[in-house]
Amino acid sequence: MSAETPVQTAGTFTRLRLRFRAWRGNRPFWAGLFTLLGGVPIAYFPYATLKLGTMSIAMATTAGAGSLIIGVLLVTLGLTMWFQQATRVFAGVAAIVLSLVSLVVSNIGGFILGFLFALIGGALAVSWAPGAPPQEEAQDGKDTEGGAPQAADSDTTLLRPVTDDIASPYQAPDSGRDVPGDRTPEGAWAGGEDTNGGYRVG
Repeated sequence: MSAETPVQTAGTFTRLRLRFRAWRGNRPFWAGLFTLLGGVPIAYFPYATLKLGTMSIAMATTAGAGSLIIGVLLVTLGLTMWFQQATRVFAGVAAIVLSLVSLVVSNIGGFILGFLFALIGGALAVSWAPGAPPQEEAQDGKDTEGGAPQAADSDTTLLRPVTDDIASPYQAPDSGRDVPGDRTPEGAWAGGEDTNGGYRVG
């Protein structure tokens, strides 16, 4: 036995445990398990022989065949929940019905144990639903909020320094013609009077 054996054993156990967890998460595992456990006492007790010291107690009745059929059907339904998830609702309803029938047919539902397990398993199967697949997140800057371009910093795109190159809103566009140099300055309009003594309209 080498020193690497415990490490390999731990790695194998962890890998098997993760694989079982992934398998269990894709199906109604607990519903199938409870249904299986419910079928065992229902099918077993009518054919069991209990011994109390030197005295034997047999609980077999004329309905023993019915108990065996119900137990086998519950075990089958439990396996169906595991390997056929599409029929989980039908299997759950059938398990609930069989658990109720076992109260009358099979020694009070396998002494209440089989009845409770099968009833809980059927209810879990009916209520189970597969999980939604995870949604892919936006990558490479696509579908970003605010319409920011790809590979652009939101701070630099929103906050830009003010430079002197921006034209004044009062500056007239250059039309290519000579503009007279004796324009009335805007400061003269503040008082409402024109530099020539008149009033500016408009």
